[in-house]
Amino acid sequence: AGRAPPVAAAASEPTQVEAEEEEPLDGVTIRRRPPHGYKASGHNAGGLVFRVEDEEIEKANKPRNILEEIVWHKDIEIQEMRTKQPLVMLKQIIDRQPPARDWAGALRETAERTGRPALIAEVKKASPSRGVIQPDFDPVRIARAYEKGGATCLSVLTDSKFFQGGFENLQYIRAAGVTCPLLCKDFIVEAYQIFMARAKGADAVLLIAAVLHDRDMTYLLKVIKGLGMTALIEVHTEREMERVCALDGLDPSYCVLGINNRDLETFEVDLGNTARLLESEVGKRSLAEGYVWTGESGIFNADDVSQVQDAGCKAILVGESLVREDDPATAVKTLLGLE
Repeated sequence: AGRAPPVAAAASEPTQVEAEEEEPLDGVTIRRRPPHGYKASGHNAGGLVFRVEDEEIEKANKPRNILEEIVWHKDIEIQEMRTKQPLVMLKQIIDRQPPARDWAGALRETAERTGRPALIAEVKKASPSRGVIQPDFDPVRIARAYEKGGATCLSVLTDSKFFQGGFENLQYIRAAGVTCPLLCKDFIVEAYQIFMARAKGADAVLLIAAVLHDRDMTYLLKVIKGLGMTALIEVHTEREMERVCALDGLDPSYCVLGINNRDLETFEVDLGNTARLLESEVGKRSLAEGYVWTGESGIFNADDVSQVQDAGCKAILVGESLVREDDPATAVKTLLGLE
C-alpha cells in the first residue's frame, strides 16, 4: 500500500497565488500554513532555520491565534511521525485489530436510555490557555475513573506540543481494558493522522470546520467511514454549521456534530451559543434528520448540562472541570446528577 494522498495541499512551499488563497475561504477562518511559506516565517516544515529579510512578510506570517499556531505546527509533527511509522506500517496494525467501536451509536443509546445527554469525558493534562490542569496525570487512572463514574465515551488529547498529550495515551487506555469508545482529539489536517489514531485504538476522530475546507472534510469523512470510525465534526458559527450540513457523505450513522461555545478570536465562552445555533433553520433541520449534537466548552455543572440539553444536545464533551478533580468518578456522577 502507498501513502494516502495528502489533504488539500502538500507540505511544500506555496506559490504566491497559493499564498494569496490562504486567506479565509468558504467560511474557513484558520489558515492552514503561513501565507508566505515556512521559510518566510523563519523555519520550514523540517525545522531548518532561515533568516527573514522582510519585516512585513514576517509580521504577516505570524499566527493570528493559538489555534492557527497549533495547526501550522502539524506539518512538522506529521513529518516526524511518518518517518517513524510510515502509512504502510499503520495499515498493517489496523488490519490486525478488531473493528472500531460504535462511538456515535453509544452516545445515541445512552441519551435514549437515560433521558440525559451522554457524557464524553476528556483525558487531558494541559491546555495552551490554562497550562497544566492535572499535575498528577495518569491517563489510565483517569479513564478508568471516568468509565466507573458513568461516562459513555472518552476524548483523549493527542497533541503533544500544546496539550502535553500523545497518541500513545490511546494505546495505554485501550490496553488497560477500558471499554468506553475513544475519540482521538487532535487537530486533523491530513488522512495520515486518522490512520495513526485508528492504529493506536481510537474509534472516532475530531474534525474542526474552522480549519478544514469543504473538500478536505469530504475526503476525510471518506477515510473515516472506510476505517469504520465515527467523525465528531465541530462548528463554532452558523456559517460553519451550514457548510458541514451540506457536505457530501454526511450521515448520522457515523457523523456526530458538535458546537464549541468558545470564540476562536477572543477565547471567551458563551454557553448560549449552542441554543442560538440549534434554533437556526439549519440547526432545526439537522435535529430532525437525527444527528446527535454535542455541547462543548463551558459545561461545569448540572445547570449547564440542562441548558445544552434543552437546546437539543444529546451529548456533552467535558474536560477541564472533570480532569482537575482528584476523584474523577465522583465528579462525573455529580455532573450527571447520579448522586
